[in-house]
Amino acid sequence: MASTLLHLSALAFFPALMALSASMDLLTFTIPNRLCAVLLLGYLIFAVLLGVPAVDILLNISCALAILIVAFVMFNLGWVGGGDAKLAAATAAWLGWTAILDYGVAAAIFGGILTLIILGARTAPLPAVFGRIDWLARLHNANAGVPYGIALAAAGLMQYPNSSIWAAIA
Repeated sequence: MASTLLHLSALAFFPALMALSASMDLLTFTIPNRLCAVLLLGYLIFAVLLGVPAVDILLNISCALAILIVAFVMFNLGWVGGGDAKLAAATAAWLGWTAILDYGVAAAIFGGILTLIILGARTAPLPAVFGRIDWLARLHNANAGVPYGIALAAAGLMQYPNSSIWAAIA
C-alpha cells in the first residue's frame, strides 16, 4: 500500500507542478522561485525514495546545472524570463541528459506555436468585456512578453515518460 501511494505520488507530483507553473505564468507572467525549488527538491526526494541509482541522480543534477547556465545566458540576452530559466533547469533535473534534447526541441516548437498564436491574437482588438480581466488584458498587451512557461511545461509533460523517475516506477 505504501509503495503504491509512493508511486502514485511520484507520478502525479511532476505533472501537477508543471500545470501549476504553466497556469501561474499565464495568469501572472511569473513563475515563483519557490515553485522551481519545490520541483527540484521533489525530484531529489522521489529519486531517493524510489531507488534511482546515485550516479543517475548526480547526472540529472549536472543536466539541471548545465541547463541553468544556458538558460541564464538566454535570460541575460533577453530571450527568456528568469522564471523560465529556473523552470527549465528544474525540469531538466527530472528529465536528465537522455531526454533533454527532445525536451528542448519540443519546448522550442511549442513556444513558437504559442508565440504565433499570442502575437496573432494581439493584432485584433480585445473586446471590452475581456479587457476587464487582468490576466487577459496583460496577455493581449503588445508590450508584454509571452508566458513561455506554458511551452516549457507542455514539453516537460511530453518527456516525463522518458525520465528516470518514470522508469523507477515502471
